[in-house]
Amino acid sequence: MLTLIYLVAISLLAVILTLHDKNAARKNAWRIKERTLLAVAAFGGSAAMLLTMLAVRHKTRRPTFMVGIPLIILAQAAIVIFAFNQSLSASY
Repeated sequence: MLTLIYLVAISLLAVILTLHDKNAARKNAWRIKERTLLAVAAFGGSAAMLLTMLAVRHKTRRPTFMVGIPLIILAQAAIVIFAFNQSLSASY
């Protein structure tokens, strides 16, 4: 349950930061650092960030994001699969 709450919170943060950065880019205002956006993605907000970026067309021309975030998602999926397999083998 705690994991689910964390994932919802980090995903919401990813959406908010992406939308803020898009709005700031339009207004020539203070922007979110790319490393901050990537860090939020790495800590669990990657899927929400990618979907938001595609929906509002933000940073879709940046290979760092359009290649990097899908790679983060794949790495996270591999970690989850590995952890799940380890928990199954530990229970036998």
